Amino acid sequence: MTHDVFNQADPLTGHDVSADAALMDGVDREGAGWATGELRRLGLLAGSEQAQEWGRLANEHPPVLRTHDRYGRRIDEVEFHPAWHELMTVAVGNGMHATPWTSARPGAHVARAAKFYLWSQVEAGHGCPISMTYASIAALRHSPVLAAEWEPLLASRSYDFGLRPPLGKRGVLAGMAMTEKQGGSDVRAGTTRAEPLSDGSYLLTGHKWFNSAPMCDVFLVLAQAPGGLSCFLLPRILPDGTRNAVRLMRLKDKLGNRSNASAEVEYHGATAHLVGEEGRGVRTILEMVNMTRLDCVIGSAAGLRYGVTQAVHHAGQRAAFGRKLADQPLMRNVLADLSLESEAATVLMTRLAGATDRAIAGDRAEAALRRTALAVSKYWICKRAPVHAAEALECLGGNGYVEESQMPRLFRESPLNGIWEGSGNVAALDVLRALGREPEAQEAFFAEVSLASGADRHLDAAVDRLRKSLDDTTDIEARARRVAEDMALVLQGSLLVRLAPTAVADAFCVSRLSGDAGRAFGTLPPGLDLDVLVERASY
Repeated sequence: MTHDVFNQADPLTGHDVSADAALMDGVDREGAGWATGELRRLGLLAGSEQAQEWGRLANEHPPVLRTHDRYGRRIDEVEFHPAWHELMTVAVGNGMHATPWTSARPGAHVARAAKFYLWSQVEAGHGCPISMTYASIAALRHSPVLAAEWEPLLASRSYDFGLRPPLGKRGVLAGMAMTEKQGGSDVRAGTTRAEPLSDGSYLLTGHKWFNSAPMCDVFLVLAQAPGGLSCFLLPRILPDGTRNAVRLMRLKDKLGNRSNASAEVEYHGATAHLVGEEGRGVRTILEMVNMTRLDCVIGSAAGLRYGVTQAVHHAGQRAAFGRKLADQPLMRNVLADLSLESEAATVLMTRLAGATDRAIAGDRAEAALRRTALAVSKYWICKRAPVHAAEALECLGGNGYVEESQMPRLFRESPLNGIWEGSGNVAALDVLRALGREPEAQEAFFAEVSLASGADRHLDAAVDRLRKSLDDTTDIEARARRVAEDMALVLQGSLLVRLAPTAVADAFCVSRLSGDAGRAFGTLPPGLDLDVLVERASY
């Protein structure tokens, strides 16, 4: 024995990931308190050594594309490590995909959001097909006949992997393909053609540069029909058991999201079915995009929570210069600041999930609030994820920079939600679009923010500045990012003032809304109760 191992943190395992006050308070507040038992069970599994090992293995053994079988027949299949299937089985079995759409319980989408938040902290990549399956039903309901046929399978809690006739499976998953080489976010520049047939189906010919989760059973695809850009449902396997004319050209070699497959595809006269009306493809698929944008917010909030809990855990066990790192004043400031960012994201995420539930139920005021709040949240929370992950990683020092800590995986994953479903500029411009075209959306936003009027002077001043900024339309498109940021911070501040402990709300308003703090994490001004913030990020 050459040395003893000491002053190293034990792995954070065997804990309840649902022991998250901001999350559970939000779940109860937004009408899903009935799901507490399910969330506790899932939280214990998420914190287990077994689940964490699934996450590690799924990333260390990424998917592999098999274009042909041993005899030269085209098969276009994607193989996954068994750990991926374990993660998917838990996700589908707990209804993290489309089951809220078939539930009559109030708060069903809130409960689903909380589960997605918890299980994403185990491994984020498998959330892609889960999220798209969840979102696909919103688009499919533009075609009631297709929805009636596919919803029961999409909402099934049975994970049934493999390419077989979908209507004969116990459950199916959905993917999406919009982006082409020449278009990027400008989906109207797509060149994939859709030729109508006499039986009402279409044949698609063209390509997609990004096909998310190509191993799924069915996809929503945009293509140019005679009546303009339209949305289509495209199955991988046809009812007679033959493979649709979809060719997987290669899998993307991505920065993060390694466990999940993303592909370049070509369509060679692939059979598809119209969803909605010809020429209204963007409007139709935006129903799906708005749901997946919610999941971008949830996923980023989950990443923030994972990062700060790892940092707090490490700093609470590691000593330097005669004291635990967590007891060092400067490190405590960093940990408190990271916790503050996480809690603000979680509170906003649960509020958005609640607005989603009520909007789907027909509440027009909540639908209007969701229109702006979702856009600003997609922009801001996803923007905060990479810098937050970097700071959390740094709290572990060199230990955080090695793969075994899983912090590099978090860091690589952190930019994805900012890109997926519209990068930063797209999200910020969508905020302006909502403000300019939908006056009720702006009214609903300020009605929500005004619920905290008079409770904090920094918040009141920030709201006044925001109103003046929006009244001045000079160069507003060039200011779109600043507008989205200001709206997000004001909304988070209002929610925290009303719903969070005083120490949390005070710290947020003075550091995010008053300018009385620096730009990096760990620059909270003096006089705040940092202990409360750090304790709320601890297991």
